Amino acid sequence: MSIEKVTNLGNINISEEAIASLTGGVVTECYGVVGMASRKFLRDGWAELLKIENFSKGIVVRKTDNGLELDVYVILGYGVKISEVVSEVQKKVKYVLEKTLQLELSAVNVYVQGVRVIG
Repeated sequence: MSIEKVTNLGNINISEEAIASLTGGVVTECYGVVGMASRKFLRDGWAELLKIENFSKGIVVRKTDNGLELDVYVILGYGVKISEVVSEVQKKVKYVLEKTLQLELSAVNVYVQGVRVIG
């Protein structure tokens, strides 16, 4: 499934994986975020830290009547204020995606899958 935009010059199709990769890049630049996490927990409740080529595994993109809805799964650094980091992630993702793609975001849901000590 892809997002389609119609302009006076033609049609633009944006894949959900492209949106997820862009979102992953934005999220990993935020202070306090160690990395993206997989949506599925590994055995014993550990979350897998994703590499840059697999960011789309940690993001769910849904198209709704009100716009796009994103579910973002992250791992945060130990000692950061979780509510502040999550709020900043939501603001930055909404701003960058709306500015870049010119699409309306209805929700950015952030799920903290774990906390890691930053070495």
